[in-house]
Amino acid sequence: MLTDLSIKNIAIIDTLHVSFQPGLNILTGETGAGKSIIIDAVNLILGGRASADLIRTGADEGVVEAIFDLSAQPAILTVLDEMGVECDGELLVKRVVSRSGKNRVFIGGGISTIAILADLSRRLINIYGQHEAQTLLRTENHLLLLDGYGGLLQLRDEYSAIFDEYRRVAAEIRGLEEGEREADRRLDLLSFQSHEIGAAALAAGEEEALLQERQLLSHAEKLLQHSQEAFTELYGADHAVLDRLAEVKRRVAEVTAVDPSTGNLLASIEAASIQLEDAALSLRDYAARIEADPRRLQVVEDRLEIIQRLKKKYAPAVEEIIAYKDEIDREIEAFRRREESRDGLEKRLAELEEALRAKGEELSGKRSEAAQLLKAAMEKELSELAMRHALFEVTFERLVEPKASGLERVEFLFSPNPGETPKSLAKIASGGELSRLMLALKQIHPESDVPTLIFDEVDSGIGGATSALVGEKLKRVALCQQVLCITHLPQVAAYADRHFKVEKQVEAGRTVTSAIPLDADKRVAEMARMLGGVKITDTTLEHAREMIEEAQR
Repeated sequence: MLTDLSIKNIAIIDTLHVSFQPGLNILTGETGAGKSIIIDAVNLILGGRASADLIRTGADEGVVEAIFDLSAQPAILTVLDEMGVECDGELLVKRVVSRSGKNRVFIGGGISTIAILADLSRRLINIYGQHEAQTLLRTENHLLLLDGYGGLLQLRDEYSAIFDEYRRVAAEIRGLEEGEREADRRLDLLSFQSHEIGAAALAAGEEEALLQERQLLSHAEKLLQHSQEAFTELYGADHAVLDRLAEVKRRVAEVTAVDPSTGNLLASIEAASIQLEDAALSLRDYAARIEADPRRLQVVEDRLEIIQRLKKKYAPAVEEIIAYKDEIDREIEAFRRREESRDGLEKRLAELEEALRAKGEELSGKRSEAAQLLKAAMEKELSELAMRHALFEVTFERLVEPKASGLERVEFLFSPNPGETPKSLAKIASGGELSRLMLALKQIHPESDVPTLIFDEVDSGIGGATSALVGEKLKRVALCQQVLCITHLPQVAAYADRHFKVEKQVEAGRTVTSAIPLDADKRVAEMARMLGGVKITDTTLEHAREMIEEAQR
């Protein structure tokens, strides 16, 4: 709730500080005393338009500060936390209006913006008055007011949850559709590449083996010739190396027989002879295996050409090409799963659409029932507020597509006078009528998330017993929320939990406004002034005292 309001250099207000309490706070005073200026100042706190014309003559800037006790408002504290504003339960909001145009906003001690202030302040205060565009004038609020009155907020939340899921699934399907053409092209390319690489049936290490085989096949004749000639020189020809080595071995053996110290030489020659014989036989076998095969050579060449082409397209090594195929095969599988996922999403969307329609129709039916009850209750309340012939209607407009709020748009229509067709509140309701409409709404459905309500001239055009009824209704609303009310009627003021008198005086040649909290005696005097005008008699004072006592009972 609003606990303190400080105003400096706004219009005829030099310096003003008002401390409000829970319950019903009444502000009274002569016409022109400055009550409307207090409302203008509150509007600045709510993010309203700031004009240099509001600044007091001779001052460079005007300042409005408001302190709110939010210790019992966890939802608002959560909003502040999301905004990054630290709040221990008490919040300071400050608005500075400068002639230079450098207007500033402070929330919780830190500088902020008008947009953030407006978003926050609508959760703190609602003003229902003659010159303000208020809650009732915004048709988007009518549906929420109807749902609140009808006890449909939980059903509305259930519908909204289905709608949010429906919208999420629909968005996911749209995302798939938007990328479908590109995805098809990508899938075609990947499928072609996978098939091309798969058809080649590559194997790790294959290229190295083929290169070696090609080397042998392309030099087969030379290898055969040289291996055969080497064998002949070692073993097959006249005077072959092994024959001559046998003669050498015989002679060294004779030397060793005479001189045993040469035995090592003989052993070396015998070992060399054995090794050369093994080499000769290996050359013979090698030559026997060599076969010139032009067809096989062509097969090898063709295979190497395939590998080289794939290396140019995909990767510099066969192993990397194989790994790339594994990668694109996984992507192809993902595309296939995506199609399966889309089928599942479309099925889910159809189920959600059916559930959304069913829940929406249920909500629409209950809204229609609530609208009839609201119409009857509002017209009864308005009749008691001196608007006996007022008509209140709740109209429904079916939406082409479901929205988060439901299947229809709702608007409240109003006719204050007999014979007039109900019309939009924004077009027909005056400030006083608007205040009484909201008062009637608050009377039949007092719950609200906004902790402070301000009624400006709710008593416009009424008097007598109806005035007392307005005061009683304000008192009842103030049991649930803090209420600030500007009134000219003593019958309304009698119900105050705290009564302020707004008055202006001339000090040092300047007009100043003050808001004075009234004790019991001063309150009786102010009530008497409101009852009797300039001349206040004992009878008037007694009447005022009785009126207060009756209201308190």
